[in-house]
Amino acid sequence: MLVKQLLSMKSTSGKPGIEAQTMLTIRADATLADAAALLAKHGVGAVVVSDDGRTPQGILSERDVVHQLGTHGAGVLSQPIGQVMTRSVQTCTMGDDALDILERMTHGRFRHMPVVDDTGAMLGVVSIGDAVSGRLKELAAEKEALTGMIMGS
Repeated sequence: MLVKQLLSMKSTSGKPGIEAQTMLTIRADATLADAAALLAKHGVGAVVVSDDGRTPQGILSERDVVHQLGTHGAGVLSQPIGQVMTRSVQTCTMGDDALDILERMTHGRFRHMPVVDDTGAMLGVVSIGDAVSGRLKELAAEKEALTGMIMGS
């Protein structure tokens, strides 16, 4: 399964962060409190940091927020996201294989990956849950096909 297929499966779910019109982004000068509120409001685990809403500059996850709070206390909530975000954002393209994306996320210990085009503009975001769901759908289809062959239907 390709990343393009993962995004198309997500587009029917109505969740934010799927299509270009609904991708959740936040500016680097917004505060950590702003980001936490955005994550909570939309029920997502990460938000892409982008001043223009299209080019990923960083990513901020729930894990990042908790780490900052645990390390520096509640005062960190007034800090700009640009000071605490993960700057080296791993990205993928529509033509990447979902299993490869799953392996990259597992190896790198992160759960969200922006999908970009050849100019670096963001097209969507896939999560490790999307990749697992896609793989499970693939396996179910393979099982059904093999069962059909064995049963002679």
